[in-house]
This record gives sequence, C-alpha cells and structure tokens, in this order.
Amino acid sequence: MAITIALCAYLGDWLDKKYPVLAPWGIVGISLFGVFASLYNVIKQVEKMDN
Repeated sequence: MAITIALCAYLGDWLDKKYPVLAPWGIVGISLFGVFASLYNVIKQVEKMDN
C-alpha cells in the first residue's frame, strides 16, 4: 500500500516539475488516486479472505 502511494506521489511531483502550471495539483491528485487505488486493493483482498 505504501509503495503504491509513494510511486503515485513521485509521479505527481515529477508532473508538477515538468508542467509548473499544474502545480500543486499533480501531486495532490495523483497521490489521492494512489490512496484510493490502494484502499480498493486492500478491500478486495479482505473480501477474498472472508470467502
């Protein structure tokens, strides 16, 4: 989970540096996407454990 969020934050930071007009929305948006994607993955894994 932490690796996914860290990679998304790194990608967002890279985008903010490449396109300064978007800053800080690249890191904020992509980091939030990483958080939601990680939570979705954890929820799916927990549901598989229950079955």
